[in-house]
Amino acid sequence: MANPLGFLEIGRENTPSREAAQRLGDYQPLERPHSLEVIQRQAARCMDCGVPFCQSDPGCPLRNLIPEWNELLHRGHLGAAVERLLHTNPFPEFTGRICPAPCEGVCSLGSIDQPVTNRQMEYTIIERAFDAGQVRPQRPDQRTGWAVAIIGSGPAGLAAADRLNKLGHRVTIFEKDDRLGGLLMYGIPNMKLDKQVVARRIELMKAEGIQFITGAEVGRNVDVSALRDRFDAVLLALGTSRPRDLPVPGRELNGIHFAMDFLVPTTRSLLDSNLTDGNFLSAEGRHVVVIGGGDTGNDCIATALRHGCASVTNIELLPKAPDSRAQDNPWPQPPRTSKTDYGHQEAIARFGTDPRHYGLLTQAFLDDGHGQVAGVRTVKVHWKRDAAGRQQMVELPGTARVFEADMILLALGFIGPDPLLIDRLGLATDERGHIQSEGYATSVPGIFTAGDCRRGQSLVAWAIAEGRDAADAVEAHLMGDEAVRSTISPASLTSV
Repeated sequence: MANPLGFLEIGRENTPSREAAQRLGDYQPLERPHSLEVIQRQAARCMDCGVPFCQSDPGCPLRNLIPEWNELLHRGHLGAAVERLLHTNPFPEFTGRICPAPCEGVCSLGSIDQPVTNRQMEYTIIERAFDAGQVRPQRPDQRTGWAVAIIGSGPAGLAAADRLNKLGHRVTIFEKDDRLGGLLMYGIPNMKLDKQVVARRIELMKAEGIQFITGAEVGRNVDVSALRDRFDAVLLALGTSRPRDLPVPGRELNGIHFAMDFLVPTTRSLLDSNLTDGNFLSAEGRHVVVIGGGDTGNDCIATALRHGCASVTNIELLPKAPDSRAQDNPWPQPPRTSKTDYGHQEAIARFGTDPRHYGLLTQAFLDDGHGQVAGVRTVKVHWKRDAAGRQQMVELPGTARVFEADMILLALGFIGPDPLLIDRLGLATDERGHIQSEGYATSVPGIFTAGDCRRGQSLVAWAIAEGRDAADAVEAHLMGDEAVRSTISPASLTSV
């Protein structure tokens, strides 16, 4: 350790963000990077633990070598730090911006003090590497002759493509949308992930020899049989696109939308015309109720505020999480604590109050008499455990309440991938429609799967890890006894 007393002498300095009221006027990035001096000082807080929980499953799905690159960053060895970072994570510019940093939640220092700012370190390392020209296209010296099709250009598909390409296989990605990036492009608002960052990585991958085809919805406008004939292996990274509904009385009313039907057109219109084309669901002047917490609900709040909504309310079924760890949530478990995210901060800045209301069950949507939603009726609920330890919900009498709303956004998560291609390929699925697999191999030989369509809705870091590991399964299938390349040697790659 360069500074064995760093964790005792140096306090945590959080990532600086633009003021909430200021950023409401645009869709530009929320955060501003620290100076290199600050980041190097923050890296000295890493304790180089004997048991680095930050690299464990609850910490980092990618098994990032966090103590190693923190040490290298602190010493000023940025070239070595980026090499250790890219050894496990092909896209740290994504996770460094949008990952909720479970590695920080299980940080050993976090058991006695504020955890190390790992996400900000990751972001700084990769961005300085890009600025210095250290991140360059790399092509394998030789090609194997095998061709792999990847369906979906989200984080799982991109990670699989990156690894398979570096292993020498010819990779083609088929993307149903008009732009590449899947969830990264249209599922995450621009203020959280600038789309220029996604496009930069895509251009790098194109220069490395990966082929991309947009507007290609396999099973609809791309023939499945022809695809299988052309490629030696197929990997499905479809994500989870079927939203969870809320079938209560009044659901048929106008003005009730799924979250992604609100978020995606806003981002597309922003990129197409800076919102001048009007091809999105506008919340301007509307009383908006967002049902469901989590990242998607928060994104809906922030986007509605940027549209100029008249009010925004967030309804959550679960009770408010505690501000600090409960007794049944000890370290090194990931903390289940309350946080005020960027959208909540912005709502407070705009309206003076936190938009969130906890422990409310939606009973019905109310009609204005003309088929348009006018409000939502809720009732408070109490949660308790039964004799078997299962959580039970109990409605509290006399707590009915109506919230005014002429736009309601359902941010209740997702229940599975689009079944069309899965059915046409005859793949086995679980009860929720996710693709079943042995490892990453599906029930049909030569077809593999990774990401949310396999494991269910999860973090971007998990999708990247799944794509990377699924690529190794494809490699083993194609190469047989030759598939002993568990790591990719930089010597086997040529910068171009």
